[in-house]
Order: sequence, then structure tokens, then C-alpha cells
Amino acid sequence: MNYMKRIVSAIILIAAFFPVDAQENVQTVYDPHTLFSPLFYPYPETGTRSANGAPNTGYWQNSADYSINVSLNEFTHEISGNVTISYRNNSPHALDFLWLQLDQNYFRKGGRGQLRLPVGVSSRYGDASAAFSGGYRISSVKLNDDAGKADYIIDDTRMQIRLPNPVKPNGGTISVSIDYSFELPAYGADRCGIMETPGGSIFSVAQWYPRMCVFDDLQGWNTGPYLGAGEFYLEYGNFDFKITAPASHIVVAGGTLLNEKEVLTAAQAERLQKARNSDKTVMIRYESELNQPASAHAGKTLTWHYRLNNARDVSWASSAAFIWDAARINLPGGKQALAMSVYPAESSGKESWGRSTEYTKYSIENYSRRWFSYPYPVAVNVAGNIGGMEYPGIVFCGANAKEDQLFSVTDHEFGHTWFPMIVGSNERKYGWMDEGFNTFMNSIALKDFNNGEYKHAAIDRQLLMPYLFGETAEKIMLAPDALQEANIGASLYFKPGYGLELLRDHILGESRFDFAFRTYISRWAYKHPSPWDFFRTMENAAGEDLSWFWRGWFMENYLLDQAITDVTYENSANMNGSIVSIANLNRMAMPVILKYVTESGEEAEINLPVEIWNNTAVFKVLIPGKQKLKLVVIDPGKKFPDINYKNNQWKRQ
Repeated sequence: MNYMKRIVSAIILIAAFFPVDAQENVQTVYDPHTLFSPLFYPYPETGTRSANGAPNTGYWQNSADYSINVSLNEFTHEISGNVTISYRNNSPHALDFLWLQLDQNYFRKGGRGQLRLPVGVSSRYGDASAAFSGGYRISSVKLNDDAGKADYIIDDTRMQIRLPNPVKPNGGTISVSIDYSFELPAYGADRCGIMETPGGSIFSVAQWYPRMCVFDDLQGWNTGPYLGAGEFYLEYGNFDFKITAPASHIVVAGGTLLNEKEVLTAAQAERLQKARNSDKTVMIRYESELNQPASAHAGKTLTWHYRLNNARDVSWASSAAFIWDAARINLPGGKQALAMSVYPAESSGKESWGRSTEYTKYSIENYSRRWFSYPYPVAVNVAGNIGGMEYPGIVFCGANAKEDQLFSVTDHEFGHTWFPMIVGSNERKYGWMDEGFNTFMNSIALKDFNNGEYKHAAIDRQLLMPYLFGETAEKIMLAPDALQEANIGASLYFKPGYGLELLRDHILGESRFDFAFRTYISRWAYKHPSPWDFFRTMENAAGEDLSWFWRGWFMENYLLDQAITDVTYENSANMNGSIVSIANLNRMAMPVILKYVTESGEEAEINLPVEIWNNTAVFKVLIPGKQKLKLVVIDPGKKFPDINYKNNQWKRQ
């Protein structure tokens, strides 16, 4: 069969009136006046946010610097110490009180997050019947000025500090010191935890200090409780932190190690320096050195001192069981960072974590080249009992992951560096703005890695339709904690990721999309965008009104059903062409890819823009030529989310 690789211009014969040309007798629920209504954006330009999606000249954002000093007891699993928070109020409002997040209180028996989990139901986020009861034990809260002891209340995962004197607007500052402790849960909602190995316990530590809530220009204090599914919304600042752990432990963190000579052996320091200059993985601590006195300093404990600037969070891991390797990361403009992996002996080998640093290096270099340069000094991959969780400069991945599974989870978690670590969206409300964006980026990265080593066969989108658009499907714009847990993958990950693929591949094109996406990242790096800032930036930078797409795909759960309803001929006595009638039967619209095959076997495609559905539910296309058609197919590659592919094809009897 001869396939003509050309796009044939469509000749519009008739623009039928909505709802339907009576002769077509087509049943449809499609309403172009709803989908293409110009009434979409809920607010005009403000002093802080521009109509084009960029921060306005009056944009402000508060900040929080942290000085943290804690100790780890490997036997009781207790983490104890203190944090001093230096908070800067850049808003135009005086603040009479402060709100802080106490996320470890989620694991307190009787807490709101645990109570909402059904008994007997398996959940990533915990078990309502679990015996463990953790949470913060706050022993002291002080204002570091003349006020001294603070007046505060704790409500579940939030703390309010009521101030004797307001924090002044436009740059006013306040310093708060808190003494605290908590027991790290063995499995902390797949975000932190403890994994037992023959070589020792692996402590993956996160949500380990009281953190400031965000006070922003959209709603003031963001105090939504931590309930498990909704992740985090955090201010940016600088972190100086010290972790005292058993001397046999290696402590890794998302930051620069400031006292290398005090905590590393001479051999480890030498190897680490070699890794900083090597594109190939260099071993820092070999498997043969585990539990060997020569591979650790003498004494009971060591204090590891780290620093990370301009970040929204920090995290760390500690274990005597860590094998440790590293390699150089090459960044745009000649800058460098360091990729590192730590894992137990049971996870070693080239089919498993022995390639982790290679995967990490690739992910950071790829995303830096495509979208925005990596900002942190290190990228650390930690093997433990956490399936996959991200923090600035460090991620936790499952110790049992291998080959393509390990590559995918590594690439996904480090992809979160860009969303939400660089672009600081509100994960508590809009989880799709990090998970969906990241899923989209991962789909491109998978094709690129090592000449397609782990590239999957193209997914038949029809198999995903019941999952994405079935009766139980939920809207993307719902808050994560409002979603059924079974729908989180669809609503937060796959559907928004798929939507961005459609924009890139079929609606805007690669060049316009990539430029707009990079513009969004650059505009909102280390800031707090809303969904509307994203929508407006994409439209302005790409030069396209996409309100119909945002409305149908993100705000609503509209279904797409394109169908061929009829094929007739223009002047059958003197064949001048074929008239193909296509209908939009459901509420969503998309561009149309129309493939046809003539009697002689010639094939061609017509690409029709989404605007054909601006004012009609049935559209007629003239295909010029003297030959009759044998076959006509809508979307032959199954690129679009059509819920009924059976009516996408016409075949001459």
C-alpha cells in the first residue's frame, strides 16, 4: 500500500449550525458556547500578579531561615534538638500571629490524619489501627527578643504563636527558637521511615523540624492540615543544620557538607574529591568496608554540619549500612554538582543500585539542559523503605527497585527538583502542579536515556480511558486529600501529564510549548504560582487562547468522542471529491487528525484545528479527488483521549 507522507489542506464545505444539522440526525451533548466561553479567568491583574501570568511589580514573598541542631538515637529512634527560625515579613501587612507546620503530629494516634483513614483499608498514608503513636514533643517555644517565652497553641499538625508585638510589614523580622523531639515512625506515610538491614538500620528523615506556613497574597496564612495525600507548601530560605549520629553512620543530606575533614576518613575524602572530577561513578565507601573500624572515626558520635541556601526544605538519611558512590554532574554554563547514592549491600550490583548514580547524573543533566539549571550542590539518592519521595538535593527510593523501575523512580523523584522545589506551587491544594508536570517531563526523559534503553512501547491510550475518564474519575483541580486514593494516580499524575503531552505534540507544537514551559519555570523559580499564573503564562508565551483546554481538561472532567457520521460525494455523476461529516458527540473538543484511503490504496492525512468546533457539533470536510474513498479514520495513531474509538472509522461496504 502506497502511503503518501503529506498533509492535505482541508476544504471547508459547510459549517453546520449548532446543535446539529437536521439531516445528520446525530445525538450529541456538545455545547461550543460552554467550552469556548471567554468567561474563564476569575480575577483581573493585581499588584502582585500580572494578566500575562508573570509576577507583577508589587509581588512579595516572605522567607524563613533555619538553624537546626539535632541528635539521632538509633536505638529509640528518637530525634531531638532545637530549631531557630528567622522569619522575614515582606508583605504589606503587620502579622499579629504566626502559623507553623508540625507534620510529625500526623503520626500521633488520635490525630486528624489518622482518624480519617478507614480501619482495615490499606493506604500509602498509614493505618488507623496502627499501634504507633508519634508526633512532636515541644518542650520550649521562645521569642528571641525581650518577650521571651511565647504564647502558643497546638492544633493537630499546626502551631499558632500569638505575638505580643506584631511583625512589622515590608521587611520586619522575628526569631523563634523551639526545643523538640519525636520518634521517627518505621513507615511514615511513604515520606520518611526506618528500614532494617543486616548491616544496620537506614533512617530516612523528613518533616523533622517545625516549619513555617506560607503567608501569601492569595489567601494569607495557608494552614491546611497535613492529612497524608496533600503534600507541602513552604517558604524559601537558607538552612544551616547539624546532625549528631553514631560514629559508625554515614549521614547524607541535601546540602554542602561543611566539616568534611571531621567526619570522613582520609580515604573517603580523597575518593570524594576524585568523584567531583569524574563522569564515571567512583566508590566512596565499598561494601567490603561496612562495619570495619577503619571506615569510620573513633568515638560514640559524630556531628555532620550541612548548609543549603535558597531552598524550601531539607532532609537527610543516616546509616551504618550505607555503601556510598558518587560522580560529577555537568551543568549549563560550566557549573558542576555532585551525584551520590547510598544503599545497603543487599541493593548493590549493576542490575540494581550500582547504577543509581548514573541515573541520577543523567536526570539532573537532562532536565537542566531542557528546562532550568539545577540549583543545589548535590543530588543524593537514598535506598530505603520509602517507595519514592523528593526533597531539595536528596530523594528516597525503594531499596528493592531494579533496572527500569529504579531508573523511573529516580528520574521521577529528581524531576521534582523543578516542581515543586524550584517552582514552589501549593502542593497541599494543587498536587497536579508538581506530580502532573513531573510525569510529563519523565515521559520525555525516558525516551532520551541511553539511546532508549528503557523506552517502553507506545501506550494504547484506549486502555487508559476507563481509568482517566470512567464513572469514578475525579477532576484534576480537586485537592489531593479530596480525591479517592485510587484516583490519585489518574488525577494528579497521568491525566495532567497526558494533557501537557497533547499541548506539546498536537495543539501548540514542540517549539512553542517548550518556550512557554521554560518561561513559566523561569518566571516562577523560587516563587509561589497559582494555576491561573501557569495558564496565563502558557497562553501568553505560546500565543494561543487555551481557555477551552484548561476548562475541559483541568477544571472539568469533560469527555471526548469524535465520530465519522457520513461520507458522501460531491456531484457523483462527475466525481469532484468526497464529503466527510465528523461529529463531536461529547463535551470536550480537540483538533482532528483525519486519515483517508482511496480506492487505489493511496493514503493521506488532514489536520484540522480545534476551531472547527467553535460553533458547531458537526463539521463537513471536502476531500478533493476523482477517486472514491475506501477508508476514513479519525485519529489513526490513537493520540487523543477518545472514549469510543469504534465510531472513529468509516469503511466502504
